[in-house]
Amino acid sequence: MKIYFHGATGDVTGSAYHVKTKHASVLVDCGLFQGDKKERAKNRQRARLESGRLDAVVLTHAHLDHVGRLPLLTQRGYQGPIYATQATFDVARLILRDAFYLQKADIERENRKRVRSGLAPLEPLYEEKDVLRLKPLIKAIAYNQLVQVAPGVQVRLFDAGHVIGSASVELTVEENNKKKVVVFSGDLGPRGAPLLNDPVPFDHADAVIMESTYGGRNHRSLHDTAIEARKIVAKAIESKAKILVPVFAVGRTQLLLYLLASAFRNKTLPRFPIYLDSPLAIEATKIYGKHNELFDQEAQVMVKSGDLSENLQSVRFCPTGQDSKVLNDVKGPCMIMAGSGMCTGGRIMHHLRHNLHRPETAVLIVGFQSPGTLGRQLVDGAKSVSIFDEKIGVRASIHTMGGFSAHAGQDDLLNWFSAVAPSRPRMIITHGENQARKAFSELIRSQHDLQPESPNLGDMIEI
Repeated sequence: MKIYFHGATGDVTGSAYHVKTKHASVLVDCGLFQGDKKERAKNRQRARLESGRLDAVVLTHAHLDHVGRLPLLTQRGYQGPIYATQATFDVARLILRDAFYLQKADIERENRKRVRSGLAPLEPLYEEKDVLRLKPLIKAIAYNQLVQVAPGVQVRLFDAGHVIGSASVELTVEENNKKKVVVFSGDLGPRGAPLLNDPVPFDHADAVIMESTYGGRNHRSLHDTAIEARKIVAKAIESKAKILVPVFAVGRTQLLLYLLASAFRNKTLPRFPIYLDSPLAIEATKIYGKHNELFDQEAQVMVKSGDLSENLQSVRFCPTGQDSKVLNDVKGPCMIMAGSGMCTGGRIMHHLRHNLHRPETAVLIVGFQSPGTLGRQLVDGAKSVSIFDEKIGVRASIHTMGGFSAHAGQDDLLNWFSAVAPSRPRMIITHGENQARKAFSELIRSQHDLQPESPNLGDMIEI
């Protein structure tokens, strides 16, 4: 079989892996490239998926960097099945709808500039009809359910512990009377994190295509991070300041709400106003509630006892643009959680524009920030940033909360791989910046005497 790499090679967005045999063609993930203009331009480069039949698509989870190019498939005539957990489909529907409207607004703004500069306008990456064409194609499958998705190709999904419904993918491929098992880790969550279950490891594979977002380092412990965050929040409450949290609508938002509910219940923080200023996050939070059977045991106890809902009464949803604008005049103390998580668009941009220059403002960065994003500039200590073509001085305090990450750190990645390492799989490292991939490769080499590979965009490996 041949596996082509159409994204997430040397960076952490654009995941797309194309598996081809003599009789089958299966795509694992079809994610959007995110980040600076150079990265986003890759979305307009036609991946060579049209060169042959595509029988099926399998998704690991619903984040945009794993599902954002799906409309390009239907735009080009794809009518085959798309497999994932039901929770992944529920969230992906929101993510793709939101991405379409953001793309539409962005391209209209860009085209106004291009017209003024005498340049030809850009065409949208895809149309709303291309998103709507995805709905009839979905085929929801449960964890640990064996499903034939193409001739000679069977799939099973296992909980990856990253976001609700996230999965690692086991492909069992039969070709020339031989069977090979290829595992795609997807994005793995950290062990011991609250709300979701730990990622499920594998004990056998012939090849492992594995993420390495944090392959070069560990996070601070969640316990230490939560203590630090409580101190920052308590100080902001005392000084009646605003706390801005750029959030990923799916995963990080729900984890933070759960931790805040626990803090209120345990009285380690006083209750104070929390504004969830993201229609996408609001809907995603409802989906988490709908699929609470996927929560870990402790979270399910909180749900059944009513503790979770009781201690989230101070959370106020802001679904409309007008609701968001009103927050400009709201006095602290309060917390505003708004998208996007890497500060590449969305309502958080307006809150940063209005509050970054205020020294009392606290900004909590709770997830990975790709190079070229505004979030990365803040993490790297920029003294000023450009927001909507306006230079804004950064006087607010910026706090990086690595322990809240929904990604496994280096030790957790290594522990997950160590379960399958005795089967001596071919090891292919993706979905990480090159420095992280190199560090994790060296670790695998020294710990397990394997020689990991790090493919580049457009590369092919043969198994």
